[in-house]
Amino acid sequence: MSVSDTAKKCVHFLKHDLWEVDLGSLNKYKSFIVKTLRLINVALRELTEGQLTLRAMSLVYTTLLSIVPVLAISFSVLKAFGVHNEVVEPFLIKFLAPLGDKGAEITSQIIGFVENMNVGVLGSLGLGMLIYTVISVIQKIESSFNSIWRIKKARSFARRFSDYVSVIIVGPIMIFSAMGLTASFMSNTVVQTIVSIEPFGTVFYFFVEKLPYIIVCGAFTFLYIFIPNTKVKFKSALVAGLMAGILWETAGWAFASFVVTSTKYAAIYSGFAILLMFMIWLYVSWLILLVGAQISFYHQYPYFLEANNAVLNISHRLKEKLTFLIMYFIGDHFHNNKKPWTLDALVAHLELPVDSVHDIIINLEKNSFLLETGDDPTAYIPARELEAITLRELMHTARMTDDETRAIENHFTTVHEVDSILDTLDTAVADTLGGKTLKDLVDPSKK
Repeated sequence: MSVSDTAKKCVHFLKHDLWEVDLGSLNKYKSFIVKTLRLINVALRELTEGQLTLRAMSLVYTTLLSIVPVLAISFSVLKAFGVHNEVVEPFLIKFLAPLGDKGAEITSQIIGFVENMNVGVLGSLGLGMLIYTVISVIQKIESSFNSIWRIKKARSFARRFSDYVSVIIVGPIMIFSAMGLTASFMSNTVVQTIVSIEPFGTVFYFFVEKLPYIIVCGAFTFLYIFIPNTKVKFKSALVAGLMAGILWETAGWAFASFVVTSTKYAAIYSGFAILLMFMIWLYVSWLILLVGAQISFYHQYPYFLEANNAVLNISHRLKEKLTFLIMYFIGDHFHNNKKPWTLDALVAHLELPVDSVHDIIINLEKNSFLLETGDDPTAYIPARELEAITLRELMHTARMTDDETRAIENHFTTVHEVDSILDTLDTAVADTLGGKTLKDLVDPSKK
């Protein structure tokens, strides 16, 4: 068999046969391999065909505008403890390590910009703009993550402000504290005694050697849990964090090799070569972060993989059924004093795409059928008494999904015979539903 025939068979397997495998008929080991291949396949497809590349480019531009304000706030907090050079600079050096000597040069320039930024001189308006810039960049990152997770509703401004600012201010302090605890742990007499005993010493130094990789994977995992405006399972975030961390370290090694062999670019672009390399590495880093977010999404919702990542077109009949099902589940839990349904729980129970379920919920909220609770994650309860929610209203809401549809219908060409048929259907539906309410649906015995 020729190499080309083998390649064609591999491509056919990844595109077709891989998705037709029945996971239920496989043992745990083979099932794990198939799921991993599907995750990698989808990640590569999203990388080449999806919107991740465009979003990564957008985040590069945003980073260039906001990197100094973001570091300035963190720098100011750490400066109060007198440890600003012990956290920010090592972080930048680590991040820009693939750029080689140029990474150290860029780090010193960024640190210089941050040190020259005097927050006291900015005034209240300038400080407000500084904080706004920081919040805006994280908001843009959240928007990219929410798009991957099919979430159309971002955090409220108040929650966004409290969450983002707390991470930017408290985060550096936590990093410094962790570094201090690690140093104290390493210098502890008991630890040194244990390390001197084999094989504990070999295991300990192996762990210390791999600690940077663990920290990178942990950082990715935290971002995958914190940034999306939805409940991300720790296991899904951890799997994505491990894959993204390994991919980032591998990409760093490959990029460092590229920088070493690209001296001719410095001759062509002169002083701009540093900026060019910096932007490329930012793009690669953002792309890896977004690919990891995509992996965490598909790991949490594996039935998307079983559908071969096909676009699920929801029919009008299914939208109507979903509207009644969601209101039934939420109304039933409310009526029986059970724990309110969350979006994640509804998606898992219905086994449908999160964006389809979320669209229905948004439509029900907009038409005053549902209310969000203040819980974390957000849960849903009926906005009115169950007796005050008629099934006829629900059907009308399911059919008339938005104001634009109503506006188009009002100006659309009409034919009397067609309108007569539709009016007859509407009358039949109204007669069938009559005066039934959600209470009748949830508790038919109380009619």
